[in-house]
Amino acid sequence: MNDLENIKNALSVIPDPEIPVLTIKELGVLRQVKKEADTIIITITPTYSGCPAMDRFQTDIKKEMATLNVKKYKIITQYDPAWTTDWLSLAAKKKLKKYGIAPPEHKTTDKNAILGAPKKVTCPRCDSKETNLVSPFSSTACKAMYACKECYEPFEYFKCL
Repeated sequence: MNDLENIKNALSVIPDPEIPVLTIKELGVLRQVKKEADTIIITITPTYSGCPAMDRFQTDIKKEMATLNVKKYKIITQYDPAWTTDWLSLAAKKKLKKYGIAPPEHKTTDKNAILGAPKKVTCPRCDSKETNLVSPFSSTACKAMYACKECYEPFEYFKCL
């Protein structure tokens, strides 16, 4: 395995500080790792403008690059195209559900992300669709708080963005 592949693999396993069950690669924040001349170019995209985890992503990337003894690198924050929950793989959505966070149930073409919460969000604990929106925001701006009418458990929903 070459050095670039080692770097890609090392960066791909950095966890999201707000949702540690997902890596920055699974989340879609880590967009690209490439080499230009003698410099490694790392491109990341925030989940939304002003995402507080971006500083942590950069700090963790810098730590990993130091561990790998890579001195010449540049971190680029790319805003276009904007990050979307459509970039989450089925495997990442399954991890969210197992962790207790309802994964996004719609594509971003569903305008409920802009107009309000989806009418039906499946409970990640009991799979009931009988749920209520408690708050459009939860521990992070990208999640909403719901409660299940069947198992009575509160849970977070990763909003479609």
